[in-house]
Amino acid sequence: MRLLLVFTAFIQGLFLQAEIYNIKDFGAIGDGVAIDSWAINKAIDEAAKNGGGTIYFPAGTYACYSIRLKSNLTLHIGSGATILAAFPTEKKGYDQAEPNMDNLFQDFGHSHWKNSLLWAIGERNINICGNGLINGEGLTREESRLPGVGNKALSFKECKNVTVKDISMLNCGHFAVLATGVDNLHIINVKADTDRDGFDIDCCRNVRISGCTVNCPWDDAIVLKASYGLGYFKDTENVIIDGCFVSGYDMGSVLNGKWETNEAVAPDHGPNTGRIKLGTESSGGFKNIVISNCIFERSRGLAIESVDGGWLQDVVVSNITMRDVGNAPFFIRLGGRQRSPIGTPIGKLQRLQISNVNVFNADSNFSNIISGIPGHRIEEVSFSNIHIHFKGGVKISDVDDVIPENIKKYPEPWMFGVVPASGFFVRHVQDVIFENIRFYFDSYDERPLFVLEDAESVDIFKVRVGGVLVENPCALPSRKCK
Repeated sequence: MRLLLVFTAFIQGLFLQAEIYNIKDFGAIGDGVAIDSWAINKAIDEAAKNGGGTIYFPAGTYACYSIRLKSNLTLHIGSGATILAAFPTEKKGYDQAEPNMDNLFQDFGHSHWKNSLLWAIGERNINICGNGLINGEGLTREESRLPGVGNKALSFKECKNVTVKDISMLNCGHFAVLATGVDNLHIINVKADTDRDGFDIDCCRNVRISGCTVNCPWDDAIVLKASYGLGYFKDTENVIIDGCFVSGYDMGSVLNGKWETNEAVAPDHGPNTGRIKLGTESSGGFKNIVISNCIFERSRGLAIESVDGGWLQDVVVSNITMRDVGNAPFFIRLGGRQRSPIGTPIGKLQRLQISNVNVFNADSNFSNIISGIPGHRIEEVSFSNIHIHFKGGVKISDVDDVIPENIKKYPEPWMFGVVPASGFFVRHVQDVIFENIRFYFDSYDERPLFVLEDAESVDIFKVRVGGVLVENPCALPSRKCK
């Protein structure tokens, strides 16, 4: 019996060993100079031919161009291992961006996947894990229209069952992760420190993002989108973002623990970005979204936007803290940009619950904004247990007499200029509740706390400035609630 058990264990060990493909056995050098992607792709092809397996990266730095992922594979990036995006040359570089007839309806970067460091299209059961690093040094943060140029670290299109876990990511071009049309996506305990978008989750279903650190000084950290990049409408739905930290410190300074703040403003000339956002690409809709137990630091606030025709519904946000917010802590926008196929109607934005949020040191110019457009109201929104500490100091004379609608403009809080409210500017809404809202101001702000325009069924309860209950938070002779 003992001999049988030993023999069985030995056979099982051989079987398990046969499923592990060490890239050095396929010719990878790992010196950071020689291009190793050919060897890695050879290992992947061999594993795929045998039904799948684990592609193992031992310690070393593997300079690469495009790595083509396939079904039933685990990429294990071991401790001390780095996948380094190499700079393209005149003769060598990343896979060509594939043709896409639907380029007109979203940014170029959302319309292509092959021009990436690691990519998969139509594959399933992919796991990227380990304690190693993906360094996108040779990627560009721009649109990457030139042959051989790559602009994404990880990209997945129309895949199923994808997990990215425990790895670190640095300097990852336009996107650290672009997932489009992916069903069952899990991003767990990933640290991304990059110079443009962190995680772009586009037209995906059943998504879990948990325990991640995402630092993006020049763009959004975690952003849900629903573009027309697939050539058809698809919602982003059933998404949980939990226990994440997003920020806008200098790139690389979160991973190395220095937490530096010397970088210039973002390319749109606004403050550091690094936020969680729903939108802007919103041809499709968003539904069943939960954002909880997250921290924003040195970033813009929470943005919830539908501007291209999508229906954004059933969103719950709870237990959030924000510090050093560069514009509106809450920006909720239903617009009519309509960057979608001709004839796409205006979308809807309804059924949002936001509760238990603490905000410290927020810019006062843009207050908080909830704005639909004429004839299309935001509906069924509630705010409860909100504490906001503003810088204050805004005067009535700073506010324009007419706040523009900017129906087709790209949505950012400054699209309205300095808003007339110090707390919440609320326009084109129906059925909105504010309860237990506390405001604090470093400097006196001359504007009323709330300004309501084209607002029906808005209830405001228990509003305080400091510890003082405010009897009429809309009161100001020159501007009255409507």
